[in-house]
Amino acid sequence: MLIKSFTGLGISLCAGKEIKMNLELIAARLEGLEETIIHKLIDRAQFRVNSVIYLPGKSGFTGAQGKSLLEVRLFHQENMDSQFGRYRQPEERPFLQGLVPPMRLVTLSDTGLMIDNYDKINLTKEILASYINLVPQICPDGDDAQYGSSVVTDVYALQAISERIHFGSFYVAECKYRDNTSHYTQLIKARDEEGIMAALTRKEVEDRIITRVADKVAYIQARVNRKVRNVIEPEAILQYYRDYIIPLTKKGELAYLLKRSI
Repeated sequence: MLIKSFTGLGISLCAGKEIKMNLELIAARLEGLEETIIHKLIDRAQFRVNSVIYLPGKSGFTGAQGKSLLEVRLFHQENMDSQFGRYRQPEERPFLQGLVPPMRLVTLSDTGLMIDNYDKINLTKEILASYINLVPQICPDGDDAQYGSSVVTDVYALQAISERIHFGSFYVAECKYRDNTSHYTQLIKARDEEGIMAALTRKEVEDRIITRVADKVAYIQARVNRKVRNVIEPEAILQYYRDYIIPLTKKGELAYLLKRSI
């Protein structure tokens, strides 16, 4: 019997059929993404805020009137990623529209998700706005003219944050639904958003995540030479998780359940 295990997705497949969606494995994947996000934010913090890179019409690119340098860099990155099939994955939602179609054949195994279009859950607009607000909190004030390097780190940080939020939105919601199908089905049929959100919320888990993230930020930077490296205060990332990453993930979970086939 052919057995495949996709632990990255928290899904086990037996002979091509999904047999289990494991919340523990999904939580482990989310925890792993914490470190990716922290490292990407530390990379961004090595440059000053450089606020000009976020201003429309200041990209410096011919033919990109009205666009910021971040928008231009993000467009070229996502266009390339789209050609390679990145956005076939549920958790990889693009920030921009009008991208070229995939030029590489990508065949996905059954994800176990019960939604006909992954783009029905797309929180990138909110993610981008929250990230731009975060930059002045983690970067030294001012302008160092390192615009190209800054937007490169911006793009990678944004993609890591987006992956974490959308992965949780899809897979955590599906796991919770399966753990208490009758209750969630009743809430979904009633379109009871408050009831669904209450069922999704596990305050003790959220508190553990926030504490763990702050500890990781401190640990990762513990041996940094501050003469040559900028550091991020753990409180800044703690607040970002508390005020944006966790709430946006739950917003995505709610949206998924309301659009889920039942």
